[in-house]
Amino acid sequence: MSKPWHGVLVATALPMRADGALDLDRYAEHVAWLAVNGCQGVAPNGSLGEYQTLSDDERAAVVTTAVAAAPAGFTVMPGVGAYSAHQSVHWAEQAAEAGAQCVMLLPPNTYRADERAIFEHYKQVAAVGLPIVAYNNPIDTKVDMTPRLLGRLHEAGYIVGIKEFTGDPRRAYEIAEVAPDLDILIGSDDTVLEVGIAGAKGWVAGFTTAFPRTTVAMYEASVARDVETALPLYRALHELLRWDSVHEFVQGIKLSMDVVGRYGGPCRQPRQPLSEPVAARIRELTEKALAAGYC
Repeated sequence: MSKPWHGVLVATALPMRADGALDLDRYAEHVAWLAVNGCQGVAPNGSLGEYQTLSDDERAAVVTTAVAAAPAGFTVMPGVGAYSAHQSVHWAEQAAEAGAQCVMLLPPNTYRADERAIFEHYKQVAAVGLPIVAYNNPIDTKVDMTPRLLGRLHEAGYIVGIKEFTGDPRRAYEIAEVAPDLDILIGSDDTVLEVGIAGAKGWVAGFTTAFPRTTVAMYEASVARDVETALPLYRALHELLRWDSVHEFVQGIKLSMDVVGRYGGPCRQPRQPLSEPVAARIRELTEKALAAGYC
């Protein structure tokens, strides 16, 4: 693919055993399963992959495992977010050596960086040579990468796309006005229809890890502006998709994976198990989707 960051790239959850050790065999099998079920790639070591809790060796092993499990033409776009450009450069170099086609990069998340710091951060990581999809997540980073700043980064040649996680679909139009050639990737599952219609080129997806075929069909109908096909799926799944944007999204998505017969498993500290009322609701929504034939 000439632009490997296009299409549905699954932000993969990371399977862990009861003792907290990574289960890379299960992870490799899941990457291959997502490819068979219509996804275009995976984005390991993002927030859903609990990258902040991994050792350096574990974080590198996740990327090499994903690349080894990926069939030809299947994208691996690792998250290379870190506290500093020095660390992000290291992870971008590791991704390149492993065979990844592109990377996803948050702004520096040590502190609330200003535009000058953000610009330098992306400049240094871009020097590694892999295409960069920026990741705007002001909820977690407290840094909002405005459309104007994204336009500057794109004009400088530092980024090729933006994963937009503000939850505001109006951003897609603002970004297109200042940077019409910057590819927009849907960042939150509960804005797929709106941002797809607005011209998205990809989706870094969460619940696709449990329902790949249905959610890929929903995405493809959305970007084709086939509302008659997309809207019923979107409406039926929207309450479940909204769990992608809440504080306990990792636990919620992993639970949905368990319910559909994939392995989600436990999370590492500091994440705690879901309260029983929350877990019961996610089970109910997931079982409802299964009963409706979604897969």
